[in-house]
Amino acid sequence: MGERYLRSVRLLAECMQGFERFSGESVRQCGLTHAQFDIIATLGNTAGMTYKELGERTLITKGTLTGVIDRLEQKGLVVRQRSGGDKRSFHVSLTESGDALFQQVFPTVILHGKQLFASYNDADYDAIELTLGKLKALIANAGAVASVGAPSSPPQPKEDH
Repeated sequence: MGERYLRSVRLLAECMQGFERFSGESVRQCGLTHAQFDIIATLGNTAGMTYKELGERTLITKGTLTGVIDRLEQKGLVVRQRSGGDKRSFHVSLTESGDALFQQVFPTVILHGKQLFASYNDADYDAIELTLGKLKALIANAGAVASVGAPSSPPQPKEDH
């Protein structure tokens, strides 16, 4: 059982690393890092959002988010303003230059990614979405159980027949 788990986790990690290398190529050509692109793509076509919302909607950790936004602000691509009466909360939005970059870069990166999956049909997408959705729920559930302080015994997987 342990060997199968390790094989699956390794395969998942290798897929993620390969995808990041593949997608990083088109992102770098646009002069952005993965994290910067994630912020630009998330803010695109919105009036902006708070740090909290960005953290929930991106793949960027809380500790990294401020630095990424700092660098995007230095490039003149985003602007941040205090959010309401809370002195600790900021609202981040794209500048005119940031929006222009989003309009240019987003379609290019999406097209590049779609080329990778060109051989996928609806059944392929359904299968991967089902499997990854189950994995995401399993991980989220395990995290919720652990954060409540309950004994963290992971759910037992179904036996392979």
